[in-house]
Amino acid sequence: MIALLRGGLELAYEESGSGIPVLMVHGFPHNRTLWEGQINGLSNYAHFVAPDLRGFGGSTSAGPFSLDQYADDLASFLDSLELQRVVVCGLSMGGYIAFAMLRRHRARIRALVLADTRATADTAEAREQRMRLIALVEEQGVDALAERQVRASVGRSTFEQRPQLTERIRRMMSSAPAAGVVGALRAMAERPDSSALLGTIDVPTMVVGGLEDEITPPDELRLLAESIPRSRLELLERCGHLCPMERPAAFNHVLGEFLGTLLYD
Repeated sequence: MIALLRGGLELAYEESGSGIPVLMVHGFPHNRTLWEGQINGLSNYAHFVAPDLRGFGGSTSAGPFSLDQYADDLASFLDSLELQRVVVCGLSMGGYIAFAMLRRHRARIRALVLADTRATADTAEAREQRMRLIALVEEQGVDALAERQVRASVGRSTFEQRPQLTERIRRMMSSAPAAGVVGALRAMAERPDSSALLGTIDVPTMVVGGLEDEITPPDELRLLAESIPRSRLELLERCGHLCPMERPAAFNHVLGEFLGTLLYD
């Protein structure tokens, strides 16, 4: 499906289920297929909407690209579907966008799921690494970036035991438009530190991630959860940074349980 937004922006999306609306925000360099296990496996629990962000999947590839712009795009997307307050579930870069939505569209957020993400800004070293990745994409294409990124994106168990899934993730990354990849890298490098927001979050929040995550390690996720007043932490075994794809049943279990608690909130 395609949502036509202001300025001619088109966001491709999937939708399933009914009940509590849940906005699924993918990471980098992903698309909405990241959430196939949730769209197909949890439709009895809630109303899921999973868009491709600007510059990814089947959505418009043109900029501007920034976390604030992604957040504004998603607010307009919710308007197009006549959804007022939603659970925002963001993975990695999707978590950064969730923090931008907190700053700009807080009234739209009923609850938060922060998956394999962090609130801090990039270090100088991390920004330099993003600039190197931009140069790599501009010189060798997105395939080269996908080859470099895929190993760190999955847990050791997945990489060693599930080559077909690892290859599927690599293909998802390789399919990203170069303009969207470069724009997202710059947006993440320029993002503000959101640490000061954490203590102000007053909606139910779940922090979830893989115990084998090398990008946002478990200790970092524990600190994130401890900084948010109404939060719970779920760490999943045998998966890494892309736990919704690596262990969809385990992810669905904790997400479904969390969504169930919102019925009484």
